[in-house]
Amino acid sequence: MIRANQANWDARTPVHVASEFYGLDGSRTAEHWFAPFEWADLGELAGRDVLHLQCHLGTETAAFADRGAARAVGLDFSAAAVREARRLADEAGRDMEFVRADVHDAVSALGGRRFDVVYTGKGALCYLPDLAAWADIVSALLRPGGTFYLVEFHPLLDALGPTPDPERQDLRLRHDYLGGRGALRSDTPHTYTDGPPVRGATTSYEWRHGIGEVITAVTGAGLSVQLVRETELLPWKRFDAMVPAENGWWRLPPSEPFIPLLYALRAVKPHD
Repeated sequence: MIRANQANWDARTPVHVASEFYGLDGSRTAEHWFAPFEWADLGELAGRDVLHLQCHLGTETAAFADRGAARAVGLDFSAAAVREARRLADEAGRDMEFVRADVHDAVSALGGRRFDVVYTGKGALCYLPDLAAWADIVSALLRPGGTFYLVEFHPLLDALGPTPDPERQDLRLRHDYLGGRGALRSDTPHTYTDGPPVRGATTSYEWRHGIGEVITAVTGAGLSVQLVRETELLPWKRFDAMVPAENGWWRLPPSEPFIPLLYALRAVKPHD
């Protein structure tokens, strides 16, 4: 299933590179992909070594380089995405490194290097079958005192779906919030961006993970959780009813219930 996902992301990459959604023609900056609270949570990055796991095209990795990270490293399992990330970094004159590897092999792929900050999220955890194993890898990649920061789509968001009524697309619980039923198989030529259909590998697999499962995995790996934040903001328009937020992101209109769509978790690796 992971190999199928890898092939699917290789096939998605040219669609994403050409899309208006990613705005790689300069219509969107690297900062667009971050909520304001992320920078406050992360703190000063200048002079720090930052690793971005499951980085895809490196759009967020670029922001770490722009903020003065001593090393900004991205890792992704898609060879096509890593090639594009390297090309985009070279064209922009950014000093970044991109490593092609499955996140499960990150420790060996990075040669045992450790980092001050490990960052991941916004569509990453759903491609991981075993969060306990993943959290152990994150811990191994951190220096003592280092920070792990996760910003991910809220499992409630993934559980919601609009009713088919075109006049009023009410949101209803249509999918599982919690994991436990195994992988969900999808076979579609469409991706979450604009652009033509994906050609070739259209099958992918995703796993549900509730917030309790995430926190248990992180603490089980020996990391100390400092904060868990929930927010109503999304970096893209998931549902037709969503309206622009003040920072260029999106939220549900005031007429809808005030619910979390994204969450953040910050944890620290204790000193030995």
